[in-house]
Amino acid sequence: MTKNLIQGITGNWEIVIGLEVHAQVKSESKLFSGAATAFGAEPNSQVSFICAAMPGMLPVINEECVRQAIRTGLAMGCKINLRSVFDRKNYFYADLPQGYQISQFKDPIVGEGTIIVDLEDGSKKTIGVERLHLEQDAGKSMHDQHPDLTYVDLNRSGVALMEIVSMPDMRSPEEASAYFRKIRSIVRYAGTSDGNMDQGSMRADVNVSVRKVGDPLGTRTETKNVNSLRYVYQVVESEAKRQVALIEDGGTVKQETRLFDVATGTTRPMRSKEDAHDYRYFPDPDLLPLEFSQELVDELKEALPELPDAKHARFTADLNISDYAANVLVSEKENADYFESVLAAFAEKTGKKPSELATACANWVTSELFGALKKLGENISECSILPSHAGELLALIDDGVISGRIAKDVFEFMLSEKKPPAQIVEEKGMKQVSDTGAIEAIIDKILADNEDKVIQYRGGKDKLLGFFVGQVMKQTGGKANPQVVNKLLKPKLKG
Repeated sequence: MTKNLIQGITGNWEIVIGLEVHAQVKSESKLFSGAATAFGAEPNSQVSFICAAMPGMLPVINEECVRQAIRTGLAMGCKINLRSVFDRKNYFYADLPQGYQISQFKDPIVGEGTIIVDLEDGSKKTIGVERLHLEQDAGKSMHDQHPDLTYVDLNRSGVALMEIVSMPDMRSPEEASAYFRKIRSIVRYAGTSDGNMDQGSMRADVNVSVRKVGDPLGTRTETKNVNSLRYVYQVVESEAKRQVALIEDGGTVKQETRLFDVATGTTRPMRSKEDAHDYRYFPDPDLLPLEFSQELVDELKEALPELPDAKHARFTADLNISDYAANVLVSEKENADYFESVLAAFAEKTGKKPSELATACANWVTSELFGALKKLGENISECSILPSHAGELLALIDDGVISGRIAKDVFEFMLSEKKPPAQIVEEKGMKQVSDTGAIEAIIDKILADNEDKVIQYRGGKDKLLGFFVGQVMKQTGGKANPQVVNKLLKPKLKG
């Protein structure tokens, strides 16, 4: 059974997945009003008359939100529609003051494209994007403020969202999680959304159905507002198992909206799923069709920063970094930027080409640095190690001033004392010993004290070389230059 199939009593079932990703547009004001969008403000403190749907208030399109949607479409490699239409999506809910949501239906601002994701086994998967449309967010119902009442906070009402709708091309929890991660990476690189899932500015509606391989598509369910990569994985896994068990037990899957229960790792019903006609879409009479020129699109495309796939290609082709290390580094723009700053400092200190140093630099950043940050519970933006200091540390290793083992101790001091590595090495006497005379004297004494092991080595026990090297390092407090030690030790052991 492949990872894309789920085992049931009646045989293997295929999972079919589509995601509707909602990304809050990075802008100072809302989609149709000048109200602020800052996170964490007091409830109902960022609400205009338009957000509150006061009579006679007319929406006015935020041009920057339009530009951000175009940038996102270009970053995803999608078709940009020069003409799009805003529609009213009609439904009632307490936190939707207008009684409808201004969205886009038949004529979205961005059309089809494809996203390529990297999977754990090293393979790649191409996933289709159906559309990206702009819409306004609803407010927030707060059920935990009073034992009997629900409060409503309208700060989010009218905030600009990009809804990015995939094709039903994903077939496993891993693919769905990887797609969500890639979309987040793209919008963060493009600067069009901060992608902060814990703040609600990025979330996904997860559509799941199951079928026997080759059969028509099954009935899908939609699990709303999933706000982490891990939860997307769990939703797909638990919902697919639930649907297979239900069908095999003689039941039928209902088209419905569900919610994810974090405590149990399962989904539960919320309401029956509406079809498009249930929302009674019609063009918003207060907004003219949105039209812009190809020149604007070209201008925005030209100004886009280097995107994840292009950066990955440059890292592997120009810097000879492994595919795995490149994936880790480009997954977050901040990680890639930090790495490149460290590499620049490393190259400046040594006078070598970045391509000669990139692998060592990438290995240190992805293992030593990221490992330390994980233990501290920090991300790269919170890192106390300046890129220039990290580059200096790597240069000290490359120049033979300190060994790789001593560098680990220096790094620990850098984290705790916030000092440059060269200063730490000088103050604590951690310089590597490369004096051949001093090292040779230590080797001679160790060989004299371990004559029995010297005889064993000469008798064919080559692995004892490690013992002798270890003894030298112990005698020098780990400061002896390993290359010098090996160069002097081997001839003496051979006799």
